[in-house]
Amino acid sequence: MSQESTHRIGGELMSEEGPDGLITRAFLRGTGLSALTVRQRPVIGIANTWSELNPCNAGLRELARHVKRGITAAGGLALEFPTISLAEAFTRPSSMYLRNLLAMDTEEMITASPIDGVVLLGGCDKTLPAQLMGAASAGKPALALAAGPRPLSTWEGRPMAVENLWPLIDQRRTGHLSDSDWSRLEGCLSGGVGTCNVMGTAVTMAVVAEVLGMALPGTALLPADSAQRAAAAEHTGRAIVARARAHITPAAVMTPGAFDNAFRAVCAVGGSTNAVIHLQAIAGRLGLCLDPARLQKLSDSTPLLADVKPSGRRFLHDFEADGGVPALMGRLREIADMTAMSGDDRSWDETATDPAAIAGCLSTLTHPVGQARSLVMLRGSLAPDGALLKQSAADPGLCRHVGRAVVFDGVDDLRARIDHPDLEVDATSVLVLRGTGPIGGPGMPEVGHLPIPRKLLEQGVTDMVRISDARMSGTATGTVVLHVAPEAAAGGPLALVRDGDFIELDTARNTLDLLVDSAELERRSLEGGPNQQGPQPNDGTEPSSAFPRARGYARLFAEHVTQADRGCDFDFLQAVR
Repeated sequence: MSQESTHRIGGELMSEEGPDGLITRAFLRGTGLSALTVRQRPVIGIANTWSELNPCNAGLRELARHVKRGITAAGGLALEFPTISLAEAFTRPSSMYLRNLLAMDTEEMITASPIDGVVLLGGCDKTLPAQLMGAASAGKPALALAAGPRPLSTWEGRPMAVENLWPLIDQRRTGHLSDSDWSRLEGCLSGGVGTCNVMGTAVTMAVVAEVLGMALPGTALLPADSAQRAAAAEHTGRAIVARARAHITPAAVMTPGAFDNAFRAVCAVGGSTNAVIHLQAIAGRLGLCLDPARLQKLSDSTPLLADVKPSGRRFLHDFEADGGVPALMGRLREIADMTAMSGDDRSWDETATDPAAIAGCLSTLTHPVGQARSLVMLRGSLAPDGALLKQSAADPGLCRHVGRAVVFDGVDDLRARIDHPDLEVDATSVLVLRGTGPIGGPGMPEVGHLPIPRKLLEQGVTDMVRISDARMSGTATGTVVLHVAPEAAAGGPLALVRDGDFIELDTARNTLDLLVDSAELERRSLEGGPNQQGPQPNDGTEPSSAFPRARGYARLFAEHVTQADRGCDFDFLQAVR
């Protein structure tokens, strides 16, 4: 094959008159494209995460067809390509473990391929943030289109979103859900293709992409299987052609002001805690750092505006009926950076709308549905580099709490002992799970939503303070402290906690402290033992508990993943700050 140049280029290859251009066009014409079509510019790639191992993204193959129609109508050449796909429920040890691999896959395909711009088709929790990370690093014009939420199902005659699953699982644990009901639940939990149908991580990240200016206004909440989302796909195809012709890159769109807006939006909708990690990772690809103190100031001044599950009472279709993200930005107008660019390449000042007030889901800054401080950035002797609590989903009575620790070393230990009748625990205890962070998990699995011990469930206890270096599902609720950094496997203080130690949580002061004398902690540190030393990469000849085969991607992950406060990205993928 002729390769007159091996440097990475864009769609200009399609109009190049030498051997490289001829060969590229000839191969495309072999698929049935005409001589005129293969010379069209701009050339737009469609990065598709459709997969039968990812039901959330099952509608993306059809959406790609509509995107192509829009690209073609605008005079571009559409070329679809696959990447790996990550489904939260299907991937072990966690989809977060592979998020950076998908980001690398996306980046390299964009940079290596002869395209001028790209449409990112993603859905389930980690796909969209990974795509935004990769596109930010690749630097070519990009727009995202999320898969969209699945239809609501029903349970015992009432609408059911995925958040309703967690109490039903507890009912099963306590024997209050029969075998027949458990079997029936399996058949009605999911009402169709698409992502979780509450403000979980997937929909939160769709909102984030829209607010960042990386998706068209009004697209985040459209149902997965709707005609409206199909039309939005075609519109996205047209819009990326315009963005590519104008050479508007992700760095020009995702500015510091845009990240401020995105974090405010997460607070205003009671969004997923996972969004904070993803925002840090995306910002890191652009050489930006989201300072926790800055994030807390934004949270402190952003009340809960969207009365939508799991932090509120209503459903996503109610939010959409009130105008969706453009209406939310209209409500945030007084405190947001309205000069930031939206996905239609206008400022949010021009794009934001007034709520339709059809469903009453969107409140105002002066009369919000919930108070500010939806997300609380914690720091203290137990979390020197930070931790996170979703206060909008927590029990107010537990946001200032001192209790004795009950410690679990990893998920297997938790499952083995959490329901044991002899577990020394009461309603005032603080459940601690460690060894589940970026390295210890590996990949921070969504296990931070520790179950309430069965004997306490039977007493009517519905919430407790729970602390871990893991993540939790955006559909979950409770007084759950997450993302403790440094994690136990990296030598963080979480590794030093013992049963009976007092732990203090105080959200008003943004603190999380282990109330143990420093001399005692030093003595424990010198003792060593399990959880004092995380899994270490090796030459493949020595076993490792979290990385039993220290080779390939596992080795890369072990050696280069950052902690939660830096987005759990690989250190060598972050832009120089």
